[in-house]
Amino acid sequence: MKRIILATGNQGKVRELKEILGSQDIQVLSLRDFPDIGEIVEDGVTFAENALKKAKTVAEATGLIAVADDSGLEVDFLEGAPGIYSARFAGEGKNDLDNNLKLLSLMKDVPDQQRIARFRCVIAVATPCGETYTAEGICEGVVAWEMRGDQGFGYDPLFFLPEYEKTFAQLEPDIKNRISHRGKALAKAESVLAGVIERVEMEQCGLG
Repeated sequence: MKRIILATGNQGKVRELKEILGSQDIQVLSLRDFPDIGEIVEDGVTFAENALKKAKTVAEATGLIAVADDSGLEVDFLEGAPGIYSARFAGEGKNDLDNNLKLLSLMKDVPDQQRIARFRCVIAVATPCGETYTAEGICEGVVAWEMRGDQGFGYDPLFFLPEYEKTFAQLEPDIKNRISHRGKALAKAESVLAGVIERVEMEQCGLG
């Protein structure tokens, strides 16, 4: 079985990406399988820069094809914030609940028509041969007035989809994986990933 590594220790992301890649004959590993790699500082100014840095670093360290994503919530009223700082919106050491509570506080008096937001995700694929690829996915929605649902992670309880009348945290996983920013980005990257795996295998410069 071919092996790839997801350049993340976030188990919510690992679970989602495994579900999306589930139809392929691929063993999916994560940074938890390679604790010696340590923390990769996300110091880029765009999602693409952060995703590429993580994928390239992990591919070089492991000799495996690495798939990394950087994603976040962009709120129009907050001029695109929290954006690339989504995971640490409430400060270093804070958690998802802290981030959601800060967002709710900032949006408490904002009317419905100004609560437009989107999730954006960039998937980066890097090979031990030095090749890199990126794909982007976007999902449009609004910021809810309160947290709803217990599925997902991050801002999912506050990201409301009017057409489904549910938040991401209330959606069935198969629907979320199909329409989410991450699902859309990975769908674009899947064909690239298949070709990359075949080339890397032929060149024998990775795959573990």
